[in-house]
Amino acid sequence: MEKTRLLDQARNVMHAKHSGIRTELSCIQWIKRFIYFHLKQHPVDTGETEIPVSQSHLTINKHVTSPSQNQALSALLFLYRQVPGHEPGEIDAFVRAG
Repeated sequence: MEKTRLLDQARNVMHAKHSGIRTELSCIQWIKRFIYFHLKQHPVDTGETEIPVSQSHLTINKHVTSPSQNQALSALLFLYRQVPGHEPGEIDAFVRAG
């Protein structure tokens, strides 16, 4: 039996939750950026420590706005909570941009 790819799994969950197409595209894009930032390491092997590192990178190096940083964080939390079924650690530890 063929395993479903991670991004396809994420899309399937979003379809099941009736997410809009723009939400889906944005979420998938942020997940891809996270994966590429961590040198294509599978998100199951990353999490609690890697999320703040990638968020800092968006702020310091990419000059991403606060709303976009929050959108990126939401996409990653969705990925970890809904797709592989793996919590990235203490959710309270992740600070939203303000």
